Amino acid sequence: MHWLRFAVLILAVTVLQASVVNTIAVTTLDIKPDLLLILLVFFAIYRNTKDAIITSFTIGFAADIIGPVMGPQVISFGLFGTLLAYLHRVIAIRKMPYQSLAIFLIGFLSGFLAHLLGLLKSRPSTANTFAVIFGISVYSSLVGPFLFLPSAWWMRIKTDRFSRH
Repeated sequence: MHWLRFAVLILAVTVLQASVVNTIAVTTLDIKPDLLLILLVFFAIYRNTKDAIITSFTIGFAADIIGPVMGPQVISFGLFGTLLAYLHRVIAIRKMPYQSLAIFLIGFLSGFLAHLLGLLKSRPSTANTFAVIFGISVYSSLVGPFLFLPSAWWMRIKTDRFSRH
């Protein structure tokens, strides 16, 4: 794996997530795509298990840096990224609808776990927390598979998306 390219990608996506993504947010509930979640699923699908586990925890750490509380995202992203990497050894997740479903499920489950872990750290909860988690998961699952191809190009990973089988 090209770790320098990975570091540059994570740094750029973290800055975009913290600043630019707010411009395309649904303003009523502050629902915006989670670019780091999309990268988590991308690396869990397209890298080997060892690299996927390392990238999952790294992406979770980046999400915690820009998040409200330190700790919950690194645990939830690391856990569910690892589970997805092991699941990918059994089930191929190469088609866009399956990738969208994976992004949605990982987003919802990791958001739910991060919320529960945030409650343990006395983070205040809002009434519409689950609607926001659901909305972010849906928005990310709609945008995510389209961002896989530029990510694969940057990381020099062959996706075989347009080949005939």
